[in-house]
Amino acid sequence: MLTLQQLSYIHPNKELLFNNISLTVNKQEKIALIGNNGSGKSTLLKIIAGELQHFEGQLTIDSEAYYVPQVFGQYNHLSIAQALRIDQKLNALKEILNGITTEENFNLLNDDWTIENRCKEALKHWQLDNLDLSLKMGALSGGQKTKVFLAGIFIHQPELVLLDEPGNHLDILGRQLLYSFIQSIKCTLLVVSHDRKLLNLLNMVCELSQYGIKVYGGNYDFYKEQKQIENDALNHDIQNKEKALRKAREKERETIQRQQKLDARGKKKQTKAGMGKAMMDKMKNDAENSSSKLKSVHIEKIDGISQELSALRSSRPDIDKIKLGFDHSTLHKGKILFTAKNINFGYTQPIWKENLNFQISSGERISFSGPNGSGKTTLIKLLLGDLEPKTGTIYRAENKSVYIDQDYSLLANELNVYEQAGQFNNSSLEDHEIKIRLNRFLFSKEEWEKPCSALSGGERMRLLLCCLTLNRKSPDTIILDEPTNNLDIQNVEILTAALNQYQGTLIVVSHDETFLEQIEIEREISLKS
Repeated sequence: MLTLQQLSYIHPNKELLFNNISLTVNKQEKIALIGNNGSGKSTLLKIIAGELQHFEGQLTIDSEAYYVPQVFGQYNHLSIAQALRIDQKLNALKEILNGITTEENFNLLNDDWTIENRCKEALKHWQLDNLDLSLKMGALSGGQKTKVFLAGIFIHQPELVLLDEPGNHLDILGRQLLYSFIQSIKCTLLVVSHDRKLLNLLNMVCELSQYGIKVYGGNYDFYKEQKQIENDALNHDIQNKEKALRKAREKERETIQRQQKLDARGKKKQTKAGMGKAMMDKMKNDAENSSSKLKSVHIEKIDGISQELSALRSSRPDIDKIKLGFDHSTLHKGKILFTAKNINFGYTQPIWKENLNFQISSGERISFSGPNGSGKTTLIKLLLGDLEPKTGTIYRAENKSVYIDQDYSLLANELNVYEQAGQFNNSSLEDHEIKIRLNRFLFSKEEWEKPCSALSGGERMRLLLCCLTLNRKSPDTIILDEPTNNLDIQNVEILTAALNQYQGTLIVVSHDETFLEQIEIEREISLKS
C-alpha cells in the first residue's frame, strides 16, 4: 500500500528535519504517527499526500491518498464542493439530467451516478445536512471544516486516508462520530493525533524522532507500557553510569593520594642518602611524569563515562527532565469565588436555552462542557468581568485569575523568551535565577533570544508555565480554554503534571476526555444553546 525507504526532508532554510525514514504500511492497517512537536509528523503526511517533495529516498504508493489537513485557511476562498473536488462532477450530473448530454459532461461524471446521493448521506452523517455545497469554506467554523473533509472520505471512498489532528476542532459529539468512523472504516489509515482515546482505536504506533521511525505493534496503551519499560531500563543505565562515575572519581582521588605519599617517602629517602642535586631533580621529574600519566589515564576514563552519562540523560523524555514548582493559592479552600444567578447573554437573543445558576468555590476543579457554539468562551469572559450578563447577576470575589487560551496569547510575540520571562518577574529574582527557571522548563541558553512568535504550541505552553512560577503570588484561579489543541502528547503530559501540582481553583474547557480525567475534574457545568 505505502512504502517509505530512507526518506529525508530538508526545510527551505537548509535545516534537516528528518533523515533515513523507512516504513511499510499494509492494506487496511490503522496506524498512529506520533512524535514531539517539530519532529516532522505533518510534513511527512504532506509528502505522502504529494503536497511536499522529499529531499532524498523513495516513496511508493499504490493509490492516491486522501488527506485531511490540520489547518484549512488555504481553502477559505473555495466552495465546499470545490474544496472536496466534486464541483465538476456535480455540475456535469446536473447538466446531463437537464438534457445537456455532451461527451465532456459524461467524461467529467465518469459513470459516478451516485455522487449527489453520497454527498447528501456523508454530510448528514457528519451533521452538516443543512450546508449548501456552494457555500464558501471561509464561512464555516473549524469543526465544520474538519467535518467537511471527513465527509469527503465517504464521498471519494479512497484506499488510503491521512488524518492530521482530526479531533482538534471537534466538540465531544463530533469526536464520538470520529471514534465510530475510525472503528468502522475499512481503508488504510495513517493518523497524527494527540487524542489518546482516538490513538487507542489504532492497531499500531509509529514514533517519529530525529533517529527515525520506531514501530510498536499495538495501540497507544501498549506503546505507553513499552515506553515505560524502555524508560525504566534507561533510568537503570543512568544510575549504573552515575555509580561508575563516582567510583572512577574515587579511584582517581585514591591513586593520586597514594602516589603523593610514595613521592614524599622517596624524597625523604633521597635526602637521607645524601643524593646529589642532579640525581634528585631527575627522580623528581620521573615522579611528576608518572603522576601526570596516571592523572591523564583517570581523566580520560572519567571524561568517557561523563559523556556516556550525558548522552543517556539527554535521551530521557522531556517530562522527566522538567522541573515544575507551582506555589499554592493563598485563598482558603471553600471560599466562594463566583456566584451566578439566572444569568444569560446575547445581543439579539439569549445564548442559553435556560438561564445559568451556579457557584464556584476556591479549590474546585470544574469543566465547562457543551457543543461548539454553546457559549463556553462567553461564560469565561463573564466570569472574568470582560462581559456583563444581559440578564441576572454574577458575583466575583477578589481573586487573582489567569486565563490561558489555546494559543497561549498571554505571551507577547514581539518579545524573546528571556524578555518574556522578565515581564512576569515581579518577585525581584536576579537574572541568573530567571535563567535557572528557564533551564528547568527546557529553555537552554541558545533559545533565550528566540522570539515568542517563533515558538511552537508546546514551547509556548512551557514558557507560560515558567512565567507563572516567576510571579510573587501564584494565581488563585487558572482558566484554560482548549489548552491541549496545539500540543503534542508529551507536552500534554507536561501540562497535566503541572496542573496536578497546582492547588488553586481550576476551570477548564476541553473536549479531550482523557485530559479531563487525568487532571481530576470534579464537577461539570453543562451548557445548552
